[in-house]
Order: sequence, then C-alpha cells, then structure tokens
Amino acid sequence: MGIFADFYLWKPDILRVAECVCSKTVFVNRSLAMEKIKCFGFDMDYTLAVTEKQLLYLLQRKWQHFPRTQVIPCKVTAPCQAVQAKRESGLSSELSSLTALSKLRVVNTQEGYKIVTVCVLAAKIKFLYPTVYIYSVYKSPEYESLGFDLTVERLVSIGYPHELLNFVYDPAFPTRGLVFDTHYGNLLKVDAYGNLLVCAHGFNFLRGPETREQYPNKFIQRDDTDRFYILNTLFNLPETYLLACLVDFFTNCDRYTSCETGFKDGDLFMSFRSMFQDVRDAVDWVHYKGSLKEKTLENLEKYVVKDGKLPLLLSRMNEVGKVFLVTNSDYKYTDKIMTYLFDFPHGPKPGSAHRPWQSYFDLILVDARKPLFFGEGTVLRQVDTVTGKLKIGTYTGPLQHGIVYSGGSSDTVCDLLGAKGKDILYIGDHIFGDILKSKKRQGWRTFLVIPELAQELHVWTDKSALFEELQSLDIFLAELYKHLDSSSNERPDISSIQRRIKKVTHDMDMCYGMMGSLFRSGSRQTLFASQVMRYADLYAASFINLLYYPFSYLFRAAHVLMPHESTVEHTHVDINEKESPMATRNRTSHPKTNPSHIRSERACCARGLQAS
Repeated sequence: MGIFADFYLWKPDILRVAECVCSKTVFVNRSLAMEKIKCFGFDMDYTLAVTEKQLLYLLQRKWQHFPRTQVIPCKVTAPCQAVQAKRESGLSSELSSLTALSKLRVVNTQEGYKIVTVCVLAAKIKFLYPTVYIYSVYKSPEYESLGFDLTVERLVSIGYPHELLNFVYDPAFPTRGLVFDTHYGNLLKVDAYGNLLVCAHGFNFLRGPETREQYPNKFIQRDDTDRFYILNTLFNLPETYLLACLVDFFTNCDRYTSCETGFKDGDLFMSFRSMFQDVRDAVDWVHYKGSLKEKTLENLEKYVVKDGKLPLLLSRMNEVGKVFLVTNSDYKYTDKIMTYLFDFPHGPKPGSAHRPWQSYFDLILVDARKPLFFGEGTVLRQVDTVTGKLKIGTYTGPLQHGIVYSGGSSDTVCDLLGAKGKDILYIGDHIFGDILKSKKRQGWRTFLVIPELAQELHVWTDKSALFEELQSLDIFLAELYKHLDSSSNERPDISSIQRRIKKVTHDMDMCYGMMGSLFRSGSRQTLFASQVMRYADLYAASFINLLYYPFSYLFRAAHVLMPHESTVEHTHVDINEKESPMATRNRTSHPKTNPSHIRSERACCARGLQAS
C-alpha cells in the first residue's frame, strides 16, 4: 500500500507523478471515503471486461517502439490511399495506409513485444454494475471487429455497395470522444469548449487552412446535438471507423461525385446526415435485433475474457456493503455472460465451494434502459429465471435475494437497498449513460473504467522527454517577453518556437495513435478528459484495482492549482497599493462583527463538509 499512501501529497508535476503510479492505481478527481460507501453498483459490458490489445494495437499506438530498420510485412484491404510512413515514426516501409492495416506481424525482432492487457471492471459502495462492458470482458479488437463486420453486412443488405464487404476493422484509427459532423462528414477531436484539435475527412487529416474553410473559427457549437454526435463509448469504436471508411470510399469511388455535404450518383444525392443515420440504425439493429449477441455467446472464449479475481473482489465488497448489478441487456444474455465469467471450479478463494453468479449480488436489474434508468425509469417487473420471460404486473414487494428484476429506476435502487445517493459507488464505462447521468441526476459517487488508460500512462512516462521539451518551450517563449511592456515596439520573432511547439505536439499525439491521446492534444485537454474530471470521482483502467485498497481507504484528491497558483511561488509578492488597492484589503472580519463562537462554528462546519 505504500505506493498509494502519499498520493495526494505529491507535487503537481504531472511528469513526476506519472513515474510513481502503476497499473493498479485508482486515480482521484474528488475525495471519497470508502468506509462511507454502503452499496457498490456495477455495469456489465466493458466494465467487468478485460480487453486484450493485440500487437496491431501496440504498433498503431506506439510507432516509436519499432526500430527504423524493422521489416513489417502487411496486408492492406481497407479503402485507403497509399501514404509514405514518416521516418520519425519508426517505420521506413511504404504502407498502403497507416490507418487501415488489417494484418501485421513483426519479424527479425531484437526485443520482445508483449501484448498489452487491460483489465476493465467496475465496483464499489453499493456496487452497481452495467452489464455490457463492465463485468464482461470483451476481447479487443476481436469483439469490435465482429460488431464492425455485422454492421457492414447490415448496410449492404439495405442497399449499400457490396465493395463495403472488403472493409476490415482497424483498431489503430478510432479513439473515443470524437465528434461526427453530420453536415460536412468530418470526424472532429475537440476540447471542452468546442475548439477543434483535429479534423479528419475520411482518412484525410485536414490542415489549418482546409479546416478553416468549413470552420472559420475552428470552433463548433457542441450543444447542437442535431448536427454533432459524440462517439463516447467503447461500443462506438467500430462505428467511428466505419464512418471514416464510408466517407473515404465515396470520396475516392469514380461512380460518385463529392459535394460539400454529401455525394451524388447521377440524379441521386446522399447527404452525410442520411449516411450517418443509416450507420446509426444499422448499429442499433445489430445490437438489438441482429446476431451480435448470438455470435458472442456461440464463442465466449474468443470474445470474452474471464478474470479469476472477480469473485474475490465481489465477495469482499459483499462483506462491507451491498452489491448490485444494473444492465441494459436482457436476462438470458446476462445470465450466459455472467455464468461464463464466474465459471471457476472454486468460489472466491481456491478451496472454497463454487457459487452461482447471482449469489454475489443483493440486487440484479436487467433491461434497465440507461440513461432513462437515472430519470423516470420504467416499470419494475420480476423475471422468471426459468423461462427468461417477465411476470405480469408491477413488482411492489420488498427486496428479495435471488430474485432478478427488470426495468425500474435509480430511485428504485435506493428504495430497495435503503440507501441515499452518496451511499452508492457506481462503476461503469459509459461516460454519459453511466457516469454523467448518475452523478447529475442522483448524486451517486462514480468510478469510471477507462481501458485505454494503461496505454496512455505508458506513453506518458515513456515519452516524458517530449512533455518536458514542451514545458521548456513555454518557458523560453515567456523569457522573450519578460522585459517588454505596453510601451515597447519590439516584436520578438517567435515563429521558430511556434513551429517547434507544433512539431512536438504532433510527435506527442502520434505516440498515442492516429487520432492522438484520448485525454489531450499537446497542452490542451480533450472533451473526453474534461468529462472525466467533472463527473468521475474515481477512475482507473480496471475496477479490479480496488482489490489493492482497504475498504477503509480515503481516496484523497490532489490539489488542483489555478494558473496564478501554479506559476507563483510561495514567496512574498510586491504589491503596489496605489495600482491595486483591493489587493491589500483585509478580508478578516472584525472580532466585534464576527464573534469567536461564530468563527468556531464555521470552522467545524468546514471540517465536516471536507470530511464528507
């Protein structure tokens, strides 16, 4: 536990902090006392799931790990134009596309490359589990590739060109948190305020002048949800890549003429908006009416990963609180997935008797229909676990262990478990459907599972020299203006510094992948990062990380410094009272107007609030 003991005392030097953490760390945005958690809630899909990243993912995310002379034979089938790999990326071969490699193998390696393994899970307080990506561990990119192929087949079945069947899913290109512009057909990476960081049309990354033709201010109205769609979830990854494939295909196909807002084929016009809606409908069809779940269940070993530590963690949680599962999946699918995840010859510990998965939960809710679940919800019904069908009528009785419920709402959870909002720690992978809604509407404490975090941390530490150079460039830039004020006519030449900042920022982004980091672009945080900081109390690559903390642990948030605090040292600052008279105003109330008993009471209240 020593590695975590003084986490909140570390200096706000992110490079130094990164060196001290490991894959078992839980990161803290807001302080949370584990001993006050009474219920632990889980999502299932991609939260209780462990994702295995293949060598392809490693290559795509970390070009620099391959020697420049490395021979990399590859087969390319995705519809992308040929590009020359940059030498600084570590690849000297000409590849048909750096964003559409379908099969790769490394030969003549001088050092071993290990497959990156990411554990995705969720748990805590009253443990609530969403089913699909939380408990279930879907193997990546196999599971995403399956969803991609089925969606393409659906599009072809409704009239799209058969050439689409040649598309092969490439996990290197998409990242979560991108925004699709249904007007221009662009994939956008934006910051918290809607400022553009990256703009791609298909697989063509637009430069500044090209971007300004469509976005003169390099800014979008993110609240315009009719035009801009945020691809925030792990389920959106195949969809993100498919949108890029379609735009690229229609742009380069001789049968179609490109227009500003779509494509023409003779007298037929297809807008990017209608193409996007077709993809959305196809994705929904695959998930709710298609064969995605059926094919997953046919080959669980291929698509789902089991973690032997899962029963142990849940049993320990059950000793200190109540544990519940909330999933949008139906009972039959949930039962088969969960049965597989808990299919061990022993119980929580070797030597203990095997237990059915239902015994680990005090409350099980299927067909939850999140995010509606966190608002008005739906009718609470009881599931017949033999037939999988719903019993008629609304369930109005008390909580019964072993019964599976359908529907309900977050208020139902609180009522059945006898808990208030902040008694519950909810663990999920969906930033909107799990974390944002449960936080804003119910005030639940939240734990976000971010499988990509392991890779992000690795690059953050492995490429620390780039981050340090960026900081040095900022300091050097400030030095050029140090002795100038408004009376100066001198204009320092900063063009070379600006070019270097852009180059370093680009190199940093390429270390993560074609779309850069999930959390930042240079010194600017992405929309996804801002949502994580705002709505997730805790976050980690896997909820299994909670195994390494006692349930009495106080997750203490690090001090977040504002610019005036992080750039000014704790030394005396000379203040000109004539220029800034308010700077020396005494904010301490006079004893006569603020008696000691009031001051003491206020101090006690402050301590109580901080402790909670």
